[in-house]
Amino acid sequence: MKQVVALFGGAVSGAEAAAQLAERGIRVIVFDQNKLPYGKIEDGLPKWHVKLRNQEEAKIDQKLDHPLITFVPGVRLGRDLDFQDVVENWGFSAVILAIGAWRDRPLPIPGIDEYRGKGLYYQNNFIYWFNHFHEPDYAYPDCEHPDGTIVIGGGLASIDVCKALMMLNVQQRLKALGHSIPLLDFHFGIDKVLNKLGLTFEALDLKACTLYYRRRIKDMPLSPVPPSDATSLEKVESIREKILETARSRFLFQVKPLHSPIDKIVSDDRLVGLKFVENRWENGAITPVPDSEKEVKAPLVIASIGSLPESIPGIPMQYHVYDLGDENCCRIKGYPHVFAIGNAVTGRGNINESLKHSQEVTLKIVDQLIESDEKRFEDTLQRAELSAKDKISNFIEYIAEFPAPSETQWRRIEKMVADFHLKNAYTGSYQDWIAKNRPVRLEDMTE
Repeated sequence: MKQVVALFGGAVSGAEAAAQLAERGIRVIVFDQNKLPYGKIEDGLPKWHVKLRNQEEAKIDQKLDHPLITFVPGVRLGRDLDFQDVVENWGFSAVILAIGAWRDRPLPIPGIDEYRGKGLYYQNNFIYWFNHFHEPDYAYPDCEHPDGTIVIGGGLASIDVCKALMMLNVQQRLKALGHSIPLLDFHFGIDKVLNKLGLTFEALDLKACTLYYRRRIKDMPLSPVPPSDATSLEKVESIREKILETARSRFLFQVKPLHSPIDKIVSDDRLVGLKFVENRWENGAITPVPDSEKEVKAPLVIASIGSLPESIPGIPMQYHVYDLGDENCCRIKGYPHVFAIGNAVTGRGNINESLKHSQEVTLKIVDQLIESDEKRFEDTLQRAELSAKDKISNFIEYIAEFPAPSETQWRRIEKMVADFHLKNAYTGSYQDWIAKNRPVRLEDMTE
């Protein structure tokens, strides 16, 4: 028997790792916490990206539908399987963590998380709801989306939150005026829809949502290009401003740069707004403006300030990511047979701009991002896939030297997999399972 690898997470990085291992004759058991292995392509990529979602999910299906890859849905590390038990007792040759980052970075305001669901949402939950609420069997809590919502952030994900809010509220208001517009029609721009109807945004009597960002607009992390000198910095800053202005003008949300939230406003056990302080830019840093505190009331606050990997008992953490004892091969500290790839190690030796493109080519790509939201996501996913390939090549040679499980251990692994399959009614056919569990698509429905 050859090596057997347990891989947790079947999305972009995980599917790439599984495919490369299988090509080398190594058996891979892919555990995913969801029914489908697509991760944020399904649950975090806003559902207006129909073509890109289908394209990327097809790539994952092609990689995972392999004789040496066994897919095990509905299994979450730390809930259904204990990390140390898997590593120490099951006999896997290696364990790879491609779990991703699903935990929202909390707002740095003491006690504010007490109001989650009571005037406060976080980005991941909100976009998950946005992507799935149209499904007939959707069984999770619904999210409110009132006009005048505050969004805290500044990255691309926070802009997507603003777009989703504006699409929902404009659609709702137009419906009240007698115009039934499918939600996906707005993804080309709310301004275009209103122009076709001969309406202005002012005629809708909406306040719009407002994005608050603590730095300047030109500092927003909207471009994948790392500036290398003063000239490219100026170009990148200009690109950031153009990306934001393009999104704002098409989706009609408001932006307040140089504002930091410092406290909550609560009434009747509900968050009803935030206290902000204005900032100023001095010598490359932001500093609060004296006596600039102000209250901003709002029916809802959505925090979109980043995503972090879940903390799982037994996996060492450094700050908010998994601790790598060996960055070059992405080995988890203290565990010679355990490796991590993808967002679980972002910020420390993970995606290091390994596009294999020159600075000139990359800048051309970013110029296209200003006009193409789809291109922006496609480039991000391409970089993630290429990064995964680089990282896997750094440690795959080690796995080839690790011992295979004994016959007794392999029978135990097979029994565990069979039990999980039975519990989740998995038939053993990957393609049949995908076809059975793929959600109803909004574009196939009559709204």
